[in-house]
Amino acid sequence: MTIAHSSRGLAAFALAALPLAIAAAEPQPETAAEATRLNPMVVTAALAPRTADESLASVTLLDEATLRRQDPTSLTDLFRGQPGVDVVTNGSFGKSSSVYLRGTGNESAALMIDGIRLRSATAGGAAWHYLDPRMFQRAEIVRGPRGSLYGADAVGGVVQLFMPEGEEGDPQPRVSVGGGSFNAQRYSASMAGGSGGTRYYVAGSRFDTDGTPVREGGDDKGYDNTSGLVRLSHTFENDAEIGVLALRARGSNEYDGGEMDFVQQVAGIYGEIPVSDMWRSRLTLSESRDELDNHQEATQWEPAGTSVLDTRTRTVRWQNTLSLGLHELVAGAEYSEDKVSGTTDFDVDSRDNMAVFAQGLLDLAPFAVQASLRYDDNEAYGDEVTGSLALGYDLDGSHTLRASVGTAFRAPTFNDLYWPNSGNPDLNPETSETVELGVRGQYQHWYWDLVAYQTDLDDMIAWAPTDSGLWAPQNIDKARLRGVELSGGAEVDDWTLAAALTYIDPENRSGINAGNRIQRRASQSLRLDVDRELGDWSLGGSWIAQGYRYDDAANQQRLPGFGLVNLRAGWQFAPLWSARLTVENALDKEYATARFFGGDDYLNAGRAAFVSLHFGQ
Repeated sequence: MTIAHSSRGLAAFALAALPLAIAAAEPQPETAAEATRLNPMVVTAALAPRTADESLASVTLLDEATLRRQDPTSLTDLFRGQPGVDVVTNGSFGKSSSVYLRGTGNESAALMIDGIRLRSATAGGAAWHYLDPRMFQRAEIVRGPRGSLYGADAVGGVVQLFMPEGEEGDPQPRVSVGGGSFNAQRYSASMAGGSGGTRYYVAGSRFDTDGTPVREGGDDKGYDNTSGLVRLSHTFENDAEIGVLALRARGSNEYDGGEMDFVQQVAGIYGEIPVSDMWRSRLTLSESRDELDNHQEATQWEPAGTSVLDTRTRTVRWQNTLSLGLHELVAGAEYSEDKVSGTTDFDVDSRDNMAVFAQGLLDLAPFAVQASLRYDDNEAYGDEVTGSLALGYDLDGSHTLRASVGTAFRAPTFNDLYWPNSGNPDLNPETSETVELGVRGQYQHWYWDLVAYQTDLDDMIAWAPTDSGLWAPQNIDKARLRGVELSGGAEVDDWTLAAALTYIDPENRSGINAGNRIQRRASQSLRLDVDRELGDWSLGGSWIAQGYRYDDAANQQRLPGFGLVNLRAGWQFAPLWSARLTVENALDKEYATARFFGGDDYLNAGRAAFVSLHFGQ
């Protein structure tokens, strides 16, 4: 039996058995904490706080408890196999990674950190592999187009990471030290507190490893990352608030053929005031940086050398929220500037974007309506209008139907437009239209969510030969993405369960590869997380299975499917003191999600065990 068939069968059994097992338990009164965990409040889907069932979106929240239990060494380990999420990595521990939401490219998944966009304006996507999970308190994954709220590149969806905030009270320190396989060492420390309306949170972390080979017979490729964050805010007696926040990650990453020094940084200052009882206004000034110094070894094609490629985005965003009884109106404007610098001589090294947006959130119980519209004007590629409309219907207090249609676009990067001797300044943005239909069941101790969707992509940007024989980016491709996502979760007694099953048909619809699956996308994936509290002890594990994928557009290079088992255990051995053990890839599976140009697989790490000691709440 193939891994794809095995994944579907076991996934269907696991998800079908979940409600039966929960129904067999004696019903207990629902607590506020249970309700919050099973139907969490999210803000990314609608720019306003909404519970998951009220968001009218396909959304996954990975909360602080989940991050602490799993204690992953990378964000991609946390995201792999989540509903509608596929991850492709060129090795482990800091190696280049891509996150695909609903089959769209890495450039079509927008990454926000506390409302600040972080990406490379040259490569297009975010460098997920350079962000330490210990720097964040929670993550929200919203699948489906959000261009009408966030602008360019939110085609497959939006991932937003949230840094912790301090709370009123005495200073609360937290320290963690640990290490494990591949000579890995992990350290982190933080301090949080607040008084008189002022709250603060400061933290730092360090991860260092010798790494593993990224190809058969290769040498270990190391990685180190030093990260720090600071967050400070003050709330006045009239409920106005000001704050600053900053996150910076810096380190080095060895790859097959050289070494990369990197910086990932976001910083922002904001002010929010209650203009009236119904109107709140917020102004945010922010900057993000993606900086790379590439030290490349000599090859048969070119000599050794160092190249520098830095991108910086500065943004001013003004957002207003009007509360009109049960309804809300969100409206605002945004100005941003991308700038690139380094050793590459781009014909154009900056571009600005101006946008206005508005969204109406209407509560017409049992109906709900969300409608949004955004206009972007970019000096590099012109103007784009995106919109969305979502309808919800509360069937009986436990079941909610939702249907939506939305448009989005992926902006051409500086590389696409201006790379020396091959850029195409006449490129249009990729555009998309998505239709989605879903239903969610929300109960005392568990929930489930089922959704089906189709996304049609036009003017996809692809590098192809021109009439002169040179390769250049062109608007030539079309694609159709169809999929189904089924997810569920439960908390019964001391058990915490979560399951996700994803099926997607990512089909190329143009050119000589029409009818083929889009490269590097797996059609089926399953994720099952099970955790149990046993007094001072906790035990848990995750099973992630994915079907095969093709590394090339011609569908000739097939990468087999795989199954991964991750195990974890915790021990609260004294007040404020705990120890944790995690074993990633416990069955020591050899697997790959991408290949080198020469045909060798990018190898991921085998079995890896990590032990850590923690002090603090």
